[in-house]
Amino acid sequence: MDFFAHFKIWVLILCLIFQSGNGFYLPGSYPHKHGIGDTLSVKVNSITSIETEMPFSYYSLPFCKPLEGVKDSAENLGEVLMGDRIENSPYTFKMYTNVSDIFLCQTGPLSGENFKLLKKRIDEMYQVNLILDNLPAIRYAKKDSYFLRWTGYPVGIKIQDAYYVFNHLKFTVLVHKYEEANVARVMGTGDAAEVIPTIASEGSELPGYMVVGFEVVPCSVMHDAKSVKNLKPYEKYPSPVKCDPTTVAMPIKENEPIVFTYEVKFEESDIKWPSRWDAYLKMEGSKVHWFSILNSLMVITFLAGIVLVIFLRTVRRDLTRYEELDKEAQAQMNEELSGWKLVVGDVFRAPTNAGLLCVMVGDGVQLLGMAIVTVLFAALGFMSPASRGTLIIGMILFYMILGISAGYVAVRLWRTIGRGDKKGWISVSWKVACFFPGIAFFILTTLNFLLWGSHSTGAIPFSLFAVLIFMWFCISVPLTLVGGFFGAKAPHIEYPVRTNQIPREIPAQKYPSWLLVFGAGTLPFGTLFIELFFIMSSIWMGRVYYVFGFLLIVFILLVVVCAEVSLVLTYMHLCVEDWKWWWKSFFASGSVAIYIFLYSVNYLIFELKSLSGPTSEALYLGYSILMALAIMFAMGSVGFLSSFWFVHYLFSSVKLD
Repeated sequence: MDFFAHFKIWVLILCLIFQSGNGFYLPGSYPHKHGIGDTLSVKVNSITSIETEMPFSYYSLPFCKPLEGVKDSAENLGEVLMGDRIENSPYTFKMYTNVSDIFLCQTGPLSGENFKLLKKRIDEMYQVNLILDNLPAIRYAKKDSYFLRWTGYPVGIKIQDAYYVFNHLKFTVLVHKYEEANVARVMGTGDAAEVIPTIASEGSELPGYMVVGFEVVPCSVMHDAKSVKNLKPYEKYPSPVKCDPTTVAMPIKENEPIVFTYEVKFEESDIKWPSRWDAYLKMEGSKVHWFSILNSLMVITFLAGIVLVIFLRTVRRDLTRYEELDKEAQAQMNEELSGWKLVVGDVFRAPTNAGLLCVMVGDGVQLLGMAIVTVLFAALGFMSPASRGTLIIGMILFYMILGISAGYVAVRLWRTIGRGDKKGWISVSWKVACFFPGIAFFILTTLNFLLWGSHSTGAIPFSLFAVLIFMWFCISVPLTLVGGFFGAKAPHIEYPVRTNQIPREIPAQKYPSWLLVFGAGTLPFGTLFIELFFIMSSIWMGRVYYVFGFLLIVFILLVVVCAEVSLVLTYMHLCVEDWKWWWKSFFASGSVAIYIFLYSVNYLIFELKSLSGPTSEALYLGYSILMALAIMFAMGSVGFLSSFWFVHYLFSSVKLD
């Protein structure tokens, strides 16, 4: 009865939590009502390219600047870490007011340095990223009867030996009539709010509109620099500007100025606020994407199920046969033991570098927990593409909080290996708190020096480095020590059998056991490699990744397969009298990281063919190594803990002297 009473209470609490979620907006996700004639300000983000993967400030190029000066928009920690630099721009609109042939500015004569830089950015295919009401500018291009979607527009284009700049922008702003609402529900993208119309209140007769789309068409137009000498910004250009995206006419030349103009058209759209991100989240070839992933999941699940069933039947039959014997038969059988029963006196012998194993398992548990919680929250819509940087912030926050689990697991495992000895638990906790973060800090610092040398906005400022180190030592480290304290207080796990003083000699194997261990990572990799392509594309090709619900399923399946693979390999090693299973169980599932890194190299060679320069390649490989190490720690901890549970259960089930 107590159980059901507690169950009802928890159900009630969960219902209240989910119901309360229907009554608030996520920060930045609520609709903005704009009256006719209200000013709409366009913001600019860092210019980006898939050729170099290094973002740069928009105003690093000779573009028009706002009359009031360049000002940084409020940025969160995640945006800075991602290289975003959102600033104001000179482009301003009036809600539902169409204008054309608007003169923006005329730059000064291009210096030799700016001329070379502009040509370099055009060669490197840099894109300009504009933002209106939190929506990135989207560009459509037609190719072979298909419409391609791009965010942003190119700085310019090179044709033969001439460089042309896109100096006229044709904007289309899609708007939807604002509706009063009394309920707002957070939808799957996190940006969406499901609006339920109600009777309009007094004083709201004036129509209002919401921005639901932001499109841009870049053009290269030949302007007469002499005719705009006396023009002020936002005045009418002397002659009509014809924007034809299929032709280019404005070549850049040294010591000559560039004239920038724009036009804007407002269109009322049927797109509602909850659906305004759909254009960015559409994925070409979605049917093939879903079918291939579902097929892969079914095959992997079927194979893993067969392995698990055969494995359980074999072990259970072995145990049943032994338990059915009487004591005399068991004694006689003990003299004729074979396989895993022969290593009963060595199976729990402390492994080499036991402290390092405890530290890596503790860090792996922390990373695994961070990944699961982050993907879960993203799948629920709390970390959407509309909220820039929230995914990175969530990962850092969850990682620091879960330091308590890392300290607990590492210290308790340390005490179990030491047969209950508490000595050294503080040292283990410190190593857990500093081992993986230290590796990540070293890699990121090295890459950051490369970005600093390139003057990229992707470089983390020194002040932010200080903040991250402060958070590390003031939040993560203390929580890890607290977890270690509880791990030292918790009872250690008792071994079911005694360990002999003299270690048993391991028979010579036909094939190196480590070859099988590293080959075991192919099965977990099979559950992940299709989804990995889309993850890599979103990171390196500038696409938006949003199928976090499916990623959560794939991730859970990956964890299950890693556990199964490690169990099977541990049993196979014990059957050939190899009692050194500790590290092998860790790397049996952790070896999936090797294949992920090899896939990253393959992606670099065949998908990112245009990635130019040693700095860009060093950045790519550095981040790939960091990702592979994190996956190795997380999946290795899954394999080790599942194998430890299995070995403990196996030898607890049979009484062997």
